[in-house]
Amino acid sequence: MDSSRPILCLGEAIVDLICERPLGPGGFPDRLVPHPGGALANVAVAVARSGAPAALAGGVGTDHWGRWLAEGLEREGVSTEWLARLGEADTPIGVVLLDAEAEPRFQIYGEHIGPTMAAAAERLGEAVAGSQALVVGSNTMVGAVEREVTRRALELAAAGGVPVLFDPNFRPNRWRRTEEARRYNAEILARAAVVKCNRLEAELMTGEADPRAAARALARSGPRLAVVTDGPGGIVAAGAAEAAHRPPAAEVVSPLGAGAAFMGGLAAGLARLEWDFSRAGETLDEAARRASAVCAHWGAQG
Repeated sequence: MDSSRPILCLGEAIVDLICERPLGPGGFPDRLVPHPGGALANVAVAVARSGAPAALAGGVGTDHWGRWLAEGLEREGVSTEWLARLGEADTPIGVVLLDAEAEPRFQIYGEHIGPTMAAAAERLGEAVAGSQALVVGSNTMVGAVEREVTRRALELAAAGGVPVLFDPNFRPNRWRRTEEARRYNAEILARAAVVKCNRLEAELMTGEADPRAAARALARSGPRLAVVTDGPGGIVAAGAAEAAHRPPAAEVVSPLGAGAAFMGGLAAGLARLEWDFSRAGETLDEAARRASAVCAHWGAQG
């Protein structure tokens, strides 16, 4: 695998409007602050910050917000060669509110997510063929257009021998039914070489509440490597590598983007190991540090 090729992240770049304080029951946000976001854009930034080449395949509008997001990605070292700019589209925006326990809730305003992803699909073959790995999530399985783009990317990766890394990034309010999310997650899982998820996502997909049991169940369902994170409870890996890591306690301002940062650190670490999944335990500390760094700030990219 050519290490000079980027790790390609397929998904949305979104403007996150964040209320930078937890809200109790009935609380109302008095101020929303814009931050760059989008689950796979966040992964791409974390890959680049971890020292590996990264690219984002997706789309934005040519409005002010789209230019802001694209320029921010480029400053981070993320290639936007395969990021479509669509003149007639508004760049998606998400409102992010944190509850009293600092858990984020999302409301996505993205009627043009489908058209921007469709525009990105025009160069999808070139993008996948020119990359050393493909990272996907479940958010691009919600809409019909994005779903077909994701499926096409998975087919191209399989045909080209490009490993697929899957980060479910499950957001309940984006799905009509949990069972629908579970079904589409299983579809990607069957084609993935690596899956990384948090404890709740792992339980959703396997029915196993214990992280290690869930990781082993995930590894049996298709991926060669499964990694399950449990916040301060630690990290476990199963499949090609049986490993565990407990990161030190870290300051948490907001957990927003921690999972994506972990996935970016994991992907970059595996790339440096030339995709030797049996050595995945060596990547867990760096991935955890990437997640901790994001948690110390507002915004999914820190």
